[in-house]
Order: sequence, then C-alpha cells, then structure tokens
Amino acid sequence: MGQRWAWTVVVGLVGCVEPPKGDGSEGLGEPAGSSGVVEDESSSAALPPDPEESSSTDPVEDESSTGCNFICPEETDHECDVWAQDCPTGEKCAPWINDGGVGWNSLHCVPVEEAADQPGDECTADGGGASGIDSCAGGSMCWNVDEEGNGTCVAFCEGSEENPTCSDTAATCVIANDGVLNVCLPICDPLLQDCDGSQACYPVGDAFACGPDVSGELGLFGDPCEAINVCDAGMFCAAPQLVPGCEGASGCCSSFCDLEDDGPCPGDGQQCVGWFDEGQAPPGAETLGACIIPE
Repeated sequence: MGQRWAWTVVVGLVGCVEPPKGDGSEGLGEPAGSSGVVEDESSSAALPPDPEESSSTDPVEDESSTGCNFICPEETDHECDVWAQDCPTGEKCAPWINDGGVGWNSLHCVPVEEAADQPGDECTADGGGASGIDSCAGGSMCWNVDEEGNGTCVAFCEGSEENPTCSDTAATCVIANDGVLNVCLPICDPLLQDCDGSQACYPVGDAFACGPDVSGELGLFGDPCEAINVCDAGMFCAAPQLVPGCEGASGCCSSFCDLEDDGPCPGDGQQCVGWFDEGQAPPGAETLGACIIPE
C-alpha cells in the first residue's frame, strides 16, 4: 500500500445524519510511502444528519468553518497561491509536507517538466508526493501515489475557494487541509462503490468522491475511525452514538444502505435512515441511506 497522507477537506466532502464530534475525520487521498491521511474539513467523520435537528441537504456535518476532518496540519507556510498559480514561468504552486508529518500543510513553487504528464496520465512523484515535486503539468498534481512513487495526475480545482469548479463534469472539487489541497476527484456511487483499484467511494461535501482506502487491517463495521478514508469500501465514519459499542472513539465505521432493500443493518438497534433530507437527494441518490441508531 502506498503512503497514507492526511487531507482535510474544506469545501467538497459530503455529510450525513450526524457526524462524530471532535476532529475525528482525517483521511482521504495519499501520496505514497508513509501513513498519512487527507483531512476533510467540509464534513468530519461521515455521518448522516440528525433527522430531527438537521435542515441540511446532506446527511453529514460540514466542518468547513470549524476545522479539519482528516488530520489537520499543525502549521501553514504558503509561498504561493494554489488558486492563482502565481509561481514564475516554468513552475507551479503545489502542496507539500514541510514538517515530516502526514498531512499536506504548505504550498511552494516547484519546477514543471517540459513534457509534463496531463490529468488522467500516469505520473511519478518525488518523496512519495510529500515534496510536491512530480511529473504532472501545471494545474495538476500526482495523486494516489504508491510505494514506488507512481500515481495518476489529477487536476487542481478552478475558480476560487468560494466558487470552485472542475472542468471534468465527472469530478467534484475537494478542498482540504486548510485549503492547501484542492483537487478534482471522480464522482462515485456509495452503493455501487464504483471507484477504480484500491479506492473507495467516500462522502465529500454534498457529493461522493473516490479516494484511497487507507484502512489497512481496520475499516470493518464498528472499527474506530479518525478520518473519512479509514473505513472499508461500503462504509463511512459515523458519530460514536450512531454505532452500537462505539466507545472512546471520535467515530466508528458503519455501512451505507439502500432504503428500498429490506435487508437489516449490521448493528443492534440500527436502522437504514435516508442520507439526504426528503426531497433533497440528487438524481440517482434517492434511496441512499446510512445504518445508524436513530436519535
């Protein structure tokens, strides 16, 4: 498995009935070679919204204004603007890890190769992606890097942090780690789990996006989770009170469910509750639910 880097989403990860409290929602995306996690700031551990208290269209709490969800960087030191891409000609503004930690926490200018790889192309990254130096063109970075330093180029989001866009209509903008990380990742279906390779479909703001599954030997139902992508495919990180036996953890893994499926949820006292408020689900997600203990 590649390096598990932390990412904190600021604007793009989805939520659900009631996310776990605290800063437990680290994890999504990863350069290669370490155990980092990406921090999601737009939705702490993925949980469906409280049916009685939430008026949001998402089932998971958005923490874009309160902190990060996937391992928050301890400090930031930016020498460039990832949105403006204001580096000298022949360079790009790229996220990197400047403190030896597990989360991208800074931005700096790095050289761009003349025959650089484009979004969707295979790429290589120095230092497993922690350095920010890779073979991808300006406006993109090497993502989901393995132990050999190989990954795939993904585009940075366009527009602004307040109004982010992706030129690829099949992708959604994920803003993380206090805005250091901003990438366009494939939109996916949490019930179908239709992501490529070792990736899984995780809640990202008001959407669902493919991200590296860094759960390792954990990630099963009821396992503690401190980040969005530390649960196995088909699972999400739920608030502790929504999962039976989840004690002393920021959250525990629970499963997505289909409202039209009569199959029981895995936990005692759990029910399949709609991820979105009634009438607010986007097309194709009308039957998406989350297995939780109703409050």
